[in-house]
Amino acid sequence: MAQIDGLPPLREVITTHGLAAKKSLGQNFLLDLNLTARIARIPGDLSGADVLEVGPGPGGLTRGLLANGARRVLAIEKDARCLPALAEIAAAYPGKLEVIEGDALEINALAHLSSPIHVVANLPYNVGTELLIRWLTPASWPPFWQSLTLMFQKEVAERITAEPGSKAYGRLAVLAQWKCEAHIALRLPPEAFTPPPKVSSAVVHLKPRPAPLFQAPEALLTQVVAQAFNQRRKMLRASLKGMHPEIETLLTEAGIAPTRRAETLSIEEFATLTRTIAAARQP
Repeated sequence: MAQIDGLPPLREVITTHGLAAKKSLGQNFLLDLNLTARIARIPGDLSGADVLEVGPGPGGLTRGLLANGARRVLAIEKDARCLPALAEIAAAYPGKLEVIEGDALEINALAHLSSPIHVVANLPYNVGTELLIRWLTPASWPPFWQSLTLMFQKEVAERITAEPGSKAYGRLAVLAQWKCEAHIALRLPPEAFTPPPKVSSAVVHLKPRPAPLFQAPEALLTQVVAQAFNQRRKMLRASLKGMHPEIETLLTEAGIAPTRRAETLSIEEFATLTRTIAAARQP
């Protein structure tokens, strides 16, 4: 598998370019090209699509995406040390790879991409959740992307895909599943990475729904969910008392016992409650 593109094995690339992973950048490099190729295949056929990759590092996943036939890859990399290694990949795939040096939180990637677009990334641990929330909350829906294939710490992946009633179920699960179909597509042990992180990792695949699962004003739903889970040990009548002076009445009106806790509510119940609060706030 190390010969998928005639380029050197990743360990050799890292040695040649002095690419010791930096903890300050949340870097953990995935060096097994068999694994990067598996991740690159999760979104399906990429031959007619552009791919956004954040934090390519030495380019293992980048090579998998290009070998899998991606029409074009836009890689955003903050670590200037990785640019020469990525330039070698670009030379091996003329016109297929554009690399931008900078912070993915500050770059308008859409200016460099053409639809259809998939996002595939081994996200740096320190910005992964923030990027996901941005991709889930664009100004309009459906979003610019056809799918998100993202690697996170296992704990974060489980929070995204959690079911009501579980310990992992919270704000991230409601937001993601309200708008997307989400599942864990691949699990990876620490030893798959260099350096090995202290936790396992997992790849989450998200496909946007044509419209959110249940109707509700998004800004208020986000507020209700955040408030409910901010004090998840409390009953809803207490955790949501700041949402409306008659919150106990509104919970009952929405068919939700005021003594329930946030982690027991389904996404549909959160949407129903949000609509009820919105109606009660109308003058």
